[in-house]
Amino acid sequence: MSGGGGGGGGGGGSPNNTEWRFNQTLRNVQGMLKGRSFPGKVLLTRRSEPLSPPEYSPRFEDDRDEYDQNEGSQEGKGQASGNTADSLSAKKSNPPSTSSTNLLPDAQGLVSGARATDSARIAKFTNELSRTAVILDKLRELSWSGVPPYMRPNVWRLLLGYAPPNADRREGVLTRKRLEYVECVSQYYDIPDTERSDEEINMLRQIAVDCPRTVPDVTFFQHPQIQKCLERILYTWAIRHPASGYVQGINDLLTPFLVVFLSEHLEGNMDTWSMEKLSPQDISNIEADCYWCLSKFLDGMQDHYTFAQPGIQRLVFRLKELVHRIDEPVSKHIEEQGLDFLQFAFRWFNCLMIREIPFHLVTRLWDTYLAEGDYLPDFLVYISASFLLTWSDKLKKLDFQEMVMFLQHLPTRNWAHHELEMVLSRAYMWHTMFKSSPSHLAS
Repeated sequence: MSGGGGGGGGGGGSPNNTEWRFNQTLRNVQGMLKGRSFPGKVLLTRRSEPLSPPEYSPRFEDDRDEYDQNEGSQEGKGQASGNTADSLSAKKSNPPSTSSTNLLPDAQGLVSGARATDSARIAKFTNELSRTAVILDKLRELSWSGVPPYMRPNVWRLLLGYAPPNADRREGVLTRKRLEYVECVSQYYDIPDTERSDEEINMLRQIAVDCPRTVPDVTFFQHPQIQKCLERILYTWAIRHPASGYVQGINDLLTPFLVVFLSEHLEGNMDTWSMEKLSPQDISNIEADCYWCLSKFLDGMQDHYTFAQPGIQRLVFRLKELVHRIDEPVSKHIEEQGLDFLQFAFRWFNCLMIREIPFHLVTRLWDTYLAEGDYLPDFLVYISASFLLTWSDKLKKLDFQEMVMFLQHLPTRNWAHHELEMVLSRAYMWHTMFKSSPSHLAS
């Protein structure tokens, strides 16, 4: 499977495409940081000449503006903090007006340019999805920067290989796989405990304990029907994957799929969703899609959840080495204080950052995850380094106990899309810098 933007074969493998995406990322960071430096003394200076609207269109921010409001209404709390108009207009005590007549002239041009770019991007998604056979490399390239929420269910099914690229076969394949899931549930879950082994009974009990702990701050996940959906999917997956079985943390990985596939049937904010609006067939199809997508997603990282989780330990080690290369003062301070990266980064990799950021940002983050494809485990190291070094200056001032407390309760509660896109753009740049020099991760 071809990787996405940060993957080894980024942008479908075209050198020109990779260069274009890297330049777009640089422009994005230039616009938002205005000359500030990254950890590791990666300095990006702002261009002295004014940028024209089509040229100055940071891909992350542009991709966000047009459908950001829809994202918030479908997937929980929070909106992106500010838009292009707000950030470029003069700061005033009065709330900024949406009327273009109240914006500075340069802001007017940038806002119209951004909206035009968004419309063009959405048109590209529409064009790709309407093909007789979807070109997955192009879909990955588009999806890396975020998928419009209403397109997300179809795009995710395609990116994961659950739905076939060929449109003529798609409905038949989905129908067959959904029926197969129903049969699996009947065979493995809907049976009395007398037909289960002691190990299977213990596993089911552990899943039943973990389900109420899944995204506890989102009320919708506490609904009894949602809890039962989680339990059925997780138990069925674990029985069919005996090499790993159920491991705590996999329950978190199921939640983005559940939210995205529910959004096909339920409108508005998650807080207003009602399971009573769903037919039994709807629930069955949603469960099946979640099960198969979770299975496809975990296929590329099986050793993350086998005994001793060696895949995650390997990523933690690589993260430590990468942080040392990018920001040696922070790396040395963490080491001097006796803090082991496993103490905080294990959870990051185990739950793929779901517990570290507000839940309404998770599906946007997962757009990039799924676009990365087989290259995701490698790119996760760079995302985690970028995430950690967001607080580079702060960490250097903390002692061991303070660092442990800080990293366990990171101040991301009020994060919006801007902060997440900064993490992703830094990760992409560092991956582009280092991917051809694997020795930078050598001990």
